[in-house]
Amino acid sequence: MKKLRFQLLAVSVIVSLLSVTVFAQKKPVVKTPKPIIFAVLNDGKTLEPIAYVNKGKLEPSVNGSDEKSIIAGFNKSYYKVGTSYRLIFGAANAGTVTVKSSDSRSECSANMAEAITKATKTPLKGLVMGLATNAVVKNTVSVRRRPTPAERTEIEALVKNEFVAQKLTPKTLKYHNLTALDLESDGKVEFVGTFWVDIDNLTRGLLFFIAAQGKNGKYAIGFKDYRSIDQASVMSGDIKNVDEGVYHELLLDAFDYNGDGVSEVFTYIQSFEGAGFNVYARDGAAWANVFEGANYHCGY
Repeated sequence: MKKLRFQLLAVSVIVSLLSVTVFAQKKPVVKTPKPIIFAVLNDGKTLEPIAYVNKGKLEPSVNGSDEKSIIAGFNKSYYKVGTSYRLIFGAANAGTVTVKSSDSRSECSANMAEAITKATKTPLKGLVMGLATNAVVKNTVSVRRRPTPAERTEIEALVKNEFVAQKLTPKTLKYHNLTALDLESDGKVEFVGTFWVDIDNLTRGLLFFIAAQGKNGKYAIGFKDYRSIDQASVMSGDIKNVDEGVYHELLLDAFDYNGDGVSEVFTYIQSFEGAGFNVYARDGAAWANVFEGANYHCGY
């Protein structure tokens, strides 16, 4: 009997030791936040989510109109104070964007964060904006610049033709940006532009476009979006807000999020109750809209 008790005790000890060993070897599961892309706005002081990156495709991220618990969970994962993201400017890594604070209870910026941007190239200011991400950045050469005088002349001739096609005769072309980017890392730049004209005192014609150089060395517009807007359609009731940039489609930057060697163009549309985001990918000589998202802020 004593021998049996001893054997049972020995087995019990061995089982306990094995349990302790297995438990000790089991590592805690650490959740890694999904790859995500943010817009960097307000002179580099604000982060606003655009989309998650999942297996080379973009998926909508949390929206400001989502339930507070969802936003709180998002902020906990992505907006921990001190969290640093890569700044994308000129389609490549060009600095850091570090989270300063966030407040999921905020009425107008629940899923946004205050940030500190340190750019190694051009500082972000006004309508010169950028992207931030924790995704893999493969492009190493940053190209983002103003056009040369010759380039501007050529592009503006194309722009005038687009307005003429809308039965307009613009005396003065106005613009928010005309930016050269090397989207294919081939030494040839593409142009992203946001122009407008006064149709009359209370109406504006807005044009966003992407232009690339053809085999003949000449530029051609591969994507365009024209819209007209009058003062009655402006939520504030003042057409001057349009002149300042509201409702225009504006360049954020470009980023090769799917690793195919060609950077996609990311844009931002400011409105009175939130923001819209579009992403364009090269499709032969043209460009296709591959993502369209929006983020609600608050009522105007």
